[in-house]
Amino acid sequence: MTDSRPVRLYRFGAFEADATTGELRRQGVLVKLNAQPFQVLLMLMDRPGQLLTREEISRELWPDGTFVDYEHGVNSAVNRIREALGDSASKPRFVVTLARRGYRFVAPVERIAPSEDPSPSESVESVESVPASESPSSVASEQRAVPMEPERKLFDRILASPEELPKASFPVVQTLFVLMQFMYLGFYVGALANLAEIEDLFAPLPKATHALTVLIVTAAILIPVRAFVLTAVLFHAPGAREKLLKIWPFLLALDELWSLSPFLLLHHINFGLALACTTLLVYSPFAQRSLVLMGAGGVEDEISAAAR
Repeated sequence: MTDSRPVRLYRFGAFEADATTGELRRQGVLVKLNAQPFQVLLMLMDRPGQLLTREEISRELWPDGTFVDYEHGVNSAVNRIREALGDSASKPRFVVTLARRGYRFVAPVERIAPSEDPSPSESVESVESVPASESPSSVASEQRAVPMEPERKLFDRILASPEELPKASFPVVQTLFVLMQFMYLGFYVGALANLAEIEDLFAPLPKATHALTVLIVTAAILIPVRAFVLTAVLFHAPGAREKLLKIWPFLLALDELWSLSPFLLLHHINFGLALACTTLLVYSPFAQRSLVLMGAGGVEDEISAAAR
């Protein structure tokens, strides 16, 4: 027998979504999610395992039809949901993209009506017709991911979330990000072009040969990496934003190492100036991540849609 009572609370994995207050929580901690993405999340959870088309989402979000470019608006709303849930399009645990059709919520959902006791023993678990090809892997991924939540929560506290970042115009964000990539390319090419001078600078160090080898190897690796980042951003490659965020931890370690690059110019500048430049470069990888979250690598129309 179908329960017609309105649903108040949704539970899935470590998350709870309250339809009454419009709040999303992870293990009791409030997760910021704007009104439109939250509305889309409710639509997905109302139909777990079923296709929710982009047209259905757009009709719900913009019933008067005033929003013309709904494709970017829907994409932006789903991206905000994935960011809030720590999900990804390539390895989804919650929201699966069906190319050119829409989205499906694949995690088990508990739906609790207002008069129900919110204890797990009496709540009704709704796992509706999730395809066999997706359900086992999704459930297994969900089980593996639960122990990771404390680390993710700590990581999220240290790094800025999209909601905490200021709004900025797309050309400004894109230009700043591109200029930073050219800055790093200048470091790598300049270092490789002046190896004799740098070798002389490293000579007093205990392991000068090892230091020079690290410099050469990392510069040789990072030149194509920066070329990839630049082309992905300049040509708005599909999924560029997700790819940039995935390689960010790798770049973080190497960028922190290359924050010492001003000291390679000690033949031309003094120690104090080199130290001042290094302290600024230590923050550079975090600034790059913020710029990506603010829209670098996306499409201008999509950034405008997210700001509405």
